[in-house]
Amino acid sequence: VQLQAFGGGLVQAGGSLRLSCTVPGRTGSSFDMGWFRQAPGKERELAASIRKNGFAYYTDSVKGRFSISRDNSKNTVWLQMNNLKPDDTAVYSCAARVRTNQFDTWGRGTLVTVSS
Repeated sequence: VQLQAFGGGLVQAGGSLRLSCTVPGRTGSSFDMGWFRQAPGKERELAASIRKNGFAYYTDSVKGRFSISRDNSKNTVWLQMNNLKPDDTAVYSCAARVRTNQFDTWGRGTLVTVSS
């Protein structure tokens, strides 16, 4: 299973971007999915996740600015990022819990750059 992530790019502080991630070939299935990010020189962190039942989690630094949503029929999850800050600059990667209770399946990262 290979996740496909789209979105990212360069945006000014205060701007918005939307990332999307799809699990191709698995229509009808659904997984817990998440968006991780890794900024230069920092450890990877879970920015947001959403369970199959729609329960969402956000790390404190993005609460009120990011929104994660999903369409199970399309096996797609979106991360809407508003009021972006330079500290949000990172490579964002989507992941899914496919075989285990851990995020065991990953997509290629997409770079988000927020200029001040």
